[in-house]
Amino acid sequence: MHRSPDVLERARQGDQAAFRQLVEEHEALVRSTVAGMLGDTGETDDVAQEVFIRFYKALKDFRGDAQIGTYLCRIAINLSINELKSRRRRSRWLSVAGTAERGLSAEDNSMDPARQDMRDALRKALQLLEPDFRAVVVLRLIDGYSVKETAEILNLPQGTVASRLARGQQKLREILEKWL
Repeated sequence: MHRSPDVLERARQGDQAAFRQLVEEHEALVRSTVAGMLGDTGETDDVAQEVFIRFYKALKDFRGDAQIGTYLCRIAINLSINELKSRRRRSRWLSVAGTAERGLSAEDNSMDPARQDMRDALRKALQLLEPDFRAVVVLRLIDGYSVKETAEILNLPQGTVASRLARGQQKLREILEKWL
């Protein structure tokens, strides 16, 4: 979503209502990106909130070279990757300590059960992808960014984005074929 420079400028000058407007306009995108990277876990809300905290702290330095949504997605991907690394460290520590890991959080079962099962399988399969592939798949297929936009968000060449997407989709297909 392209926001008028006026709202951004007002937010930079400390106008809380203008910043709130920016958050409301981009919250769904940020949450979708984080949920795609982390799955629907308790950390999703925390990471999404941290994205906006970081954005608020960086407002005065935000040059506007990228659209606000693109900038926020870059922060969301980076914080999600940090959370994934932190999970691995916690998981190793818990394994060494002999403690069982937590299970996945309960999902909303209000939709068609077959569709919900497929959605759950896809979410779980996404979590098995390496973060580099997952980031590209989430941005391209879930958030709907173009190859060019995804490349800008991840600071990668477009060819790398295209190849990671193809390999990520192939890995997802292999995972899902085993399950289904």
